[in-house]
Amino acid sequence: MAQENSPAHIGKTIVICGEVKGSEDLILDGRVEGTVNLAENRLTIGANANIAADLTAKDVLILGRVQGNIVASGRVELRSGCNLQGDIRALRLAVEDNAVFHGKVDLTQGVSRPPDAAAPQTGNGSPGSGS
Repeated sequence: MAQENSPAHIGKTIVICGEVKGSEDLILDGRVEGTVNLAENRLTIGANANIAADLTAKDVLILGRVQGNIVASGRVELRSGCNLQGDIRALRLAVEDNAVFHGKVDLTQGVSRPPDAAAPQTGNGSPGSGS
């Protein structure tokens, strides 16, 4: 089967209670209660959607209603007319005029790596020995 670039789509009459997981882009237009986990992909919450779930994805675009927390390794976009009640943790956030948002925002800069000096030293001498 040939791989397509178009995202999977859950229509506005579909109701899902539980966990949604996947490894492809997804458009949700229906009702989801539980969790949605697309860690490496884009999640779009359509204008007809009514979501009561925690969302995890690379990028999240919200056009409809969401009640739950969002964790994104990339960007979260709140479009005009959307309604989000929950906290956002992401690398970037874009909010359009007339988007409704109630919650906290944590814009992280990703996982910080320790400097090379903090890495364990490997050498020929034994620990604690003099020069």
